Amino acid sequence: MNALSQKVSMAEKIGYSLGDCSANLVFQMMMIYQTKFYTDVFGLEGAIAGSVMLIARIVDAFVDPTVGILSDRTQTKWGKYRPWVLWTALPFMMFYVLAFYNPGIEDKGLVAVYATISYTLLMTLYSFNNTPYASLGGVMSSDIKERTSITSIRFVAATIAQFVVQGLTLPLVSKFAGESGDKGHGWLCTISLFAVIGFVFLVITFFSSRERITPPANQKTDTRKDIKDVFKNIPWRAMFILTLFLFTTLAMWGSAMNYYFENYVDSGALFAFLDKLGLVATQASDSVGYTILNAFGLIVSSPEKAYEVGFGVFNMLGAVVQFFGVIFLSGFLANRFGKKSVFIVCLALTALFTAFFYFPNETDVETMFVLNFLKSLAYAPTVPLLWAMIADVADHSEYVNHRRATGFVFAGVVFALKAGLGIGGAILGFLLSGFGYISGAGIAQSESAIHGIVLSSSIIPAITFFIGVIALYFYPITKKYNEEMQAELTERRSKEDY
Repeated sequence: MNALSQKVSMAEKIGYSLGDCSANLVFQMMMIYQTKFYTDVFGLEGAIAGSVMLIARIVDAFVDPTVGILSDRTQTKWGKYRPWVLWTALPFMMFYVLAFYNPGIEDKGLVAVYATISYTLLMTLYSFNNTPYASLGGVMSSDIKERTSITSIRFVAATIAQFVVQGLTLPLVSKFAGESGDKGHGWLCTISLFAVIGFVFLVITFFSSRERITPPANQKTDTRKDIKDVFKNIPWRAMFILTLFLFTTLAMWGSAMNYYFENYVDSGALFAFLDKLGLVATQASDSVGYTILNAFGLIVSSPEKAYEVGFGVFNMLGAVVQFFGVIFLSGFLANRFGKKSVFIVCLALTALFTAFFYFPNETDVETMFVLNFLKSLAYAPTVPLLWAMIADVADHSEYVNHRRATGFVFAGVVFALKAGLGIGGAILGFLLSGFGYISGAGIAQSESAIHGIVLSSSIIPAITFFIGVIALYFYPITKKYNEEMQAELTERRSKEDY
């Protein structure tokens, strides 16, 4: 079962990590900008935008388990999961572009239909690409420290993508829109740029990664047994609930903060804050710093333009803090205290700092940035642990049932991730409509709508974060249990008749 060494080279880890960088060029865009794109660029009402995302979840309920079953049964000279990364790379990125492009449709009903179809197809391709990709990470090594290292490097790459997408998207859209202010053209150019980079990264992942863990040689194909084994797996159920509420919260909070900065934060105070950072210039300059910043649209000339850059800088701060948190804290804390304990403490702190966003007034920009620093620092150690814990769940299924269905285990959790992404966006859309948000760019909102935006950026996501904390208490794979499980699996895999 395991003829190859369980050690993974740094080059392979980095090559594998680029796949998640590619996926996050899409995922971060969907999480932070999709709802606002639908309401303010496509002009859809919040409730309709939310409905678009929920419809795709119905399709996912059939697509995700199908992908898991297909990938588990794929047999090629490259392995089970690697080929899917390559096969889906081009269509995945093509549908990414189409999801943020309006081909000239003006009727809002038809726009909603187009948004539903393009979003559903993108999420379908996301499953066909990302489920095998995530499963690949679960079969590259059974060594606990190697697995944590793989996921840590993977999420360093993901955090870089987060930095780029969350920080540079709005400035780049404004930059590409040009003097005419054509936001549609700006979005098309920005997404196309990210799609090309994402395609190249997926190809590199395919050529650089290797599969080292295979199912037991005597394992018979049995879809019904795989489904039964997974659904009765307590660790899997706990991770499913955790992932569902975690990404529901991330999607809700990330999208809500976009509205928070445009509609709640005082533009004058934000402009003054950016001036302190050296990002304000009323006239062009020949300096190198100005040239670089202006190339990415990070120079502000008036308070009216502060929102795009201010929100970008806010997100960049969070990404940088997460980047260093993943590198210096995640592996160290997990190896010392165990993944479960670290996740519980850090997620509880994340929920607490999220709730605190309810309290700053509209001019207290510094406090908002401090809270973002603290929230990002608390959340950072959990970022790579989620997927490492899911890989442990696949091992637990093999440990208990003497069968391995890595793809199906990951497919269920990827479905929870995407369901959370859609549900979080849908909840925000319905909340916006309920509080009276008026769709369209640059429209003054009522006090009720602004209060709803503040609640959606603080108290409400804090509650759903805490539900994830509760789910973790039912996850039984502790540090000690995992070490015993891996020792037993290593012994089994060394036997020729296993």
